[in-house]
Amino acid sequence: MWGLAWLSPLFLLPPPVDWALPSVLAFLSVGLACAGLLAFRLSATTIDPTNPTAASTLVTGGIYRFTRNPMYLGFAGLLLSWALHLHAWWVLPFPFVFALYITALQIVPEERALHAKFGADFSAYSEKVRRWF
Repeated sequence: MWGLAWLSPLFLLPPPVDWALPSVLAFLSVGLACAGLLAFRLSATTIDPTNPTAASTLVTGGIYRFTRNPMYLGFAGLLLSWALHLHAWWVLPFPFVFALYITALQIVPEERALHAKFGADFSAYSEKVRRWF
């Protein structure tokens, strides 16, 4: 994103929005990702996204009452914060491309594995709580 920003037409945000918006978004995004990590740690289950079958518990409390993927949402928020900080039009789609990519190649396979492991409990949870927000 940083490299492409050098080639992109820039947009301007009025001060103090130009620094405050990306800063607040970054802060909230890190908090969101950390809340997801904390919920996993408190449940004593794995945080390894490459091995969802190793999950010992279906985490549905804490931040997981509002979103099924707070860590990925936090990462997307950080990318959006960075895009806003760069003030470059061509990098603004990157967080959304990340969301599409991570959904197709990570979240959908994770959810299949969680459904296979937790069955009706995961089905009920996924009907109640949205994937992103």
